[in-house]
Amino acid sequence: MTALWLQRHAQPLVAPGVCYGRTDLAADDRATAAAAQALQGAWTAEALPAGTVWHSPLQRCTQLATALQMQAPAFQLRACNDLAEMDFGAWEGQRWDGIAREEMQAWTADFMAYAPGGGESLATMMARVTRALDAARQQARETGQPVLWISHAGVAQCAHWLLTRGQRLPLAKDWPSVKLAYGEWLRLPLFSDL
Repeated sequence: MTALWLQRHAQPLVAPGVCYGRTDLAADDRATAAAAQALQGAWTAEALPAGTVWHSPLQRCTQLATALQMQAPAFQLRACNDLAEMDFGAWEGQRWDGIAREEMQAWTADFMAYAPGGGESLATMMARVTRALDAARQQARETGQPVLWISHAGVAQCAHWLLTRGQRLPLAKDWPSVKLAYGEWLRLPLFSDL
């Protein structure tokens, strides 16, 4: 099975309860080093060759990609804008519990098309994750190896949804479809019958 390994960045340096989406934050250095070590250990345990690490260009993901490369220099890093977190527009930097209830209701009522804070809609984000998945499939076909992404919870949600539910559109009640803690990864099959 050719898999997508999707690693989430380590704990960002932000107060709990803050919407930070596309905000370019650093992550905790110790947590980043531990996440890189765990991932490199799992990759080695499965005897997988070092290849290209696709990562979000946001600092917290670049940190983890760089830490992984320091432990395993054969990994090559490639920033990919399609792997960035959702842009929450004017909501960025606000506490989730401080966002107007009407705005949150508008988002849940039109979950795919509404752009939270005037930022990016889920439909737009799903389209760019679909592009990234197409590139991952192409790489897997060419190399016969798994693909490694270092990204965000939102990207993990989109990839998981697209790879496990096909073209069915999510509703707010369906989300999140998977939970991925800071520094954790999941493996998803890149090719399926969906």
